[in-house]
Amino acid sequence: MRLFSELFLAATIAAIATVATAHDYTKGSIKIDHPWSRATPRGAQVAGGYLVIENKGTSVDRLVSIISEIAGRVEIHEMAVKDGIMRMRPLARGLAIKPGATAKFEPGGFHVMFMNLKRPLTQGEKFKGTLVFEKAGRIEVEFNVEAMGGPGHTHQ
Repeated sequence: MRLFSELFLAATIAAIATVATAHDYTKGSIKIDHPWSRATPRGAQVAGGYLVIENKGTSVDRLVSIISEIAGRVEIHEMAVKDGIMRMRPLARGLAIKPGATAKFEPGGFHVMFMNLKRPLTQGEKFKGTLVFEKAGRIEVEFNVEAMGGPGHTHQ
């Protein structure tokens, strides 16, 4: 009986920890998983933002812009290799997400650029952001700030 109680307690703690760290948002057919950024050194003017967006709907939706309290300007960017050189460019029209598709914003690929930072980002804090979609509209999220040089969140 004691072993059962200990296993039950361990499973309960694991479930609570999973719920406590769950960090996703859903509006209509759009699901956003774990928005995060990295801590920045004092004086940094830019930071990257990462998340996963899933379109569970039957039509294309487009992430058209992002607004955040911590930056003077926010852009949606893409990194790609062209002629053997890694290049970063803003996506002026945003990013279309096809029905049933998942867009991963991660280091080295699509990402959010927070520009003209109003303050440094500190590990462990959260900051607000608003993702604006053509169809789903505005979705309020919080970005977790993770370690400065860390690998970041792994989407499961």
